[in-house]
Amino acid sequence: MFPDPVQKPLGIRVSEGEPITAFRFSKSREVAKMSLAATEEEEEASPSPSRAAEIHLPAEIDWQMLDKSRFFFLGAALFSGVSFALYPVVVLKTRQQICRPHLSCFKTAASIVRHEGFLGFYRGLGTSLTGTIPARALYMAALEITKSGVGTVAVRAGVPEPAAATVANAAAGVSAAVAAQLVWTPIDVISQRLMVPNGRGYRGGVDAFRKIVKSDGLRGLYRGFGMSILTYAPSNAVWWASYSVSQRLIWGGIGCHFCKEGSDGVLRPDSKAVVVVQGASAALSGGMAALITMPLDTIKTRMQVMESGDDGRGGRGLSVGQTVRSLLKEGGWTACYRGLGPRWASISVSATTMITTYEFLKRLSTKRIDGLGYE
Repeated sequence: MFPDPVQKPLGIRVSEGEPITAFRFSKSREVAKMSLAATEEEEEASPSPSRAAEIHLPAEIDWQMLDKSRFFFLGAALFSGVSFALYPVVVLKTRQQICRPHLSCFKTAASIVRHEGFLGFYRGLGTSLTGTIPARALYMAALEITKSGVGTVAVRAGVPEPAAATVANAAAGVSAAVAAQLVWTPIDVISQRLMVPNGRGYRGGVDAFRKIVKSDGLRGLYRGFGMSILTYAPSNAVWWASYSVSQRLIWGGIGCHFCKEGSDGVLRPDSKAVVVVQGASAALSGGMAALITMPLDTIKTRMQVMESGDDGRGGRGLSVGQTVRSLLKEGGWTACYRGLGPRWASISVSATTMITTYEFLKRLSTKRIDGLGYE
């Protein structure tokens, strides 16, 4: 994860039921170890029935190990596919957040199918995919650079490696979210306008872009930018930090059950076990992030979709305070959680898909090195 020292196959000393409490990174390019509070001397003094063993996980691939051109090219293709597959859930969530009267998830889906057909679930898809490529490129670059940089500084400052990893992941999530929103906010504003019933009279993404700029100026494309940052920055910080912690807890708690012991006494999980643990950690983290930031997402979506004058005052839309008061008037605090089901499902599924795709992408994009497999 960090350039110096380089983290290679991860060795974890575990006994069944015991949590991981500390990292110990080796200076070599061979192994970085996590150890339990009990030391080898303590084990020898009071031997336990289940002797601790080491689990060697695949290496964490950092920014310096990646072939950048391959990383961005393959990333654009892979994540465009993920966005296409999950887009209907995003449309469903958006409809629930803005439509009045409020309908349940199933009634909203049935209404879309009945009035618009299945293509209604893909309104604004072209615009969204157009923004996916540059936004994902910014996101991935900011994520990896910040994670490596902050992690290195934290370790050199004497911060314990588990805490350094958590802080680095949280900081990386924030910087990645901010960088991506420079592209995603205008794309969100346009695509969400197209998602609503009848697309508000727009003939497509280009037409929506022209009309928004004509009525509100370029500022109209960044409506809700502040709320987007307030939504996605903490969401990404929570997600990446809890993803790191979740992996440690799973490997430290039941990791031994996913591994096979080699002739050298070291436990090694196969690639399927690693993917399962990564996916489970991502789903848990995504669900937590969705729950914590749901009210912010609802407010942001309302602000972005509102046309000039939709508030009945002929102004340029509602402020944050006015949007909150409008939601509370409609349904109390529960109105802020409209679309929670689709958003929770979308983030959990997309997080699982994204992290497994992302880790796969990093393996595909890794430079080769003689002897170690890395350059």
